[in-house]
Amino acid sequence: MDNFKRKSSGKNKPAKAVDGFIGGRTPSTLRRNVARPVNSGIRTRRGSAGDFSRTDGFYRSKSPSLKPEDWARKEDIQQIEEQPRARKSNRRAHPTSSSKRHHKKHVLRKALSSFLIIFLVGGGYMFGKGYMSLLKVFQGGGNALALQKNVDPATLRGEGDGRVNVLLLGRGGDGHSGADLTDTIIVASIDPVNKKAALLSIPRDLYVSTEDYGSMKINAVFSTGKNYDVNENENPNDAGMRLIEKTLEDTIGIPIHYHLLVDFEGFQQAVNTVGGVTIDVPEELSVYDGFDGTYNLNVKTGINEFDGERALAFSRTRKTSPRGDFDRSERQRLIMVALKDKVFSLGTFGNPIKINQLLNDFGDHVTSNFKTEEVMRIYEIMQEIPNSEVASVGLADGPNSFVTTSNIGGLSVVVPRAGIYDYSEIKNFVRNALRDGFLANEDASVDVYNGTMIGGLAGRTADELKSFGYTVNTIADAPQKGTTDTILVDLTKGEKKYTKAYLEKRFGVSSVSAIPYAGIDPGSADFVIILGQNEERRLEN
Repeated sequence: MDNFKRKSSGKNKPAKAVDGFIGGRTPSTLRRNVARPVNSGIRTRRGSAGDFSRTDGFYRSKSPSLKPEDWARKEDIQQIEEQPRARKSNRRAHPTSSSKRHHKKHVLRKALSSFLIIFLVGGGYMFGKGYMSLLKVFQGGGNALALQKNVDPATLRGEGDGRVNVLLLGRGGDGHSGADLTDTIIVASIDPVNKKAALLSIPRDLYVSTEDYGSMKINAVFSTGKNYDVNENENPNDAGMRLIEKTLEDTIGIPIHYHLLVDFEGFQQAVNTVGGVTIDVPEELSVYDGFDGTYNLNVKTGINEFDGERALAFSRTRKTSPRGDFDRSERQRLIMVALKDKVFSLGTFGNPIKINQLLNDFGDHVTSNFKTEEVMRIYEIMQEIPNSEVASVGLADGPNSFVTTSNIGGLSVVVPRAGIYDYSEIKNFVRNALRDGFLANEDASVDVYNGTMIGGLAGRTADELKSFGYTVNTIADAPQKGTTDTILVDLTKGEKKYTKAYLEKRFGVSSVSAIPYAGIDPGSADFVIILGQNEERRLEN
């Protein structure tokens, strides 16, 4: 698109270019060589669409792409030349019935040509504008292997690569107090293999430990990274995202592949652009004194319509909710599902006008590390996932409640029930709730045997495997001790290739096809693991 407008100088400066259709005076040499359409008696203004007496990029040529009927035939020209000319009184020769038919066809051709040019110019402008908006919002940088349609097992980095995990952050933005505090933290996890998805809410007050900046509420991590962890020539937002992604991965135990950061204004405008959202509200919600301190939110139980402002208030309020932030997290997930429904029902990504409006609304209010083709691939996948397969997951939702409120140094926080900084239960829960798509699809069973004299080694290894979603059938001592290096036996003959690749990478071995020791009955197991002395060192690391 950068070549559409070109500078020129001199007396014969061409008219302004419009998306590649360049007007202006036609050089005389070209005017002499361009065949003119049959004179239909209809006058056209210079520069109008359908005026084929101008070049405007249309040249007399032997190119097969030019339809012969669009140009005057030689015999037609001769026929015109042989007809008596009209007198100077401006009277025209009386048209024959044949010329009338020719005239109608010519008018139709010109009308269609005009329509086509308008469509191409308008469509090209819309596509170009939408594409530039896409590039602005979706600049690239993610790395989810599961977006590929046929993933090579050799490329897998570890359990979790069978899903696409997107960190969704909501902040106030400019003009709001605590502009960079991310009070909305949701992990949207997509399983392309089994056509499922889940929305995991992270409490904004969850007390976490960062790598270099001590402990804080998780909603302050992005702001800390943005202000204190910026490398030379780095975008501050990227620094903030890097710190919160690393902190969250250490806390919930799954990889974060992509992120999307949106402020209040961008969220409101996006909801309005799709025409609002519809939500079946489970519980009545009364007043919310946000924004300017006077906004009233009165939501009844049942079907409710939300515009951008009302949706934002609904997703932000917690003051009248029995469980405070935990109830707010549930409402935020309702908003996300409703927005997903509206976007797909409108066919937004197939509608250039809608996607252009949506991206314009985002503007500087959204930061992401998606590539454009990755967004389109996710759109393709999500079209195949019904709402019944979109799970809503919370860390404080019964019967699986893994966090509680506490007070640390006068600060009200949320901590794991297992103890401050002990995220083991949370990791186990999250990894199973968001089970790796390849592991879930193959659903392999594993037997674990301790081939060493190290007590409890098989149990600890089995617990670790279970936390990643493996199905462990047997935990026992091997009939023969003294195994130095762990042995992985693949009894599926390579059929469950993704599970095999994960286990080989986890234990740092290549699988064998037969059990080396007598006395081990695998039964229906797909894989048998005989632990060696090197396994204790791996667990300690």
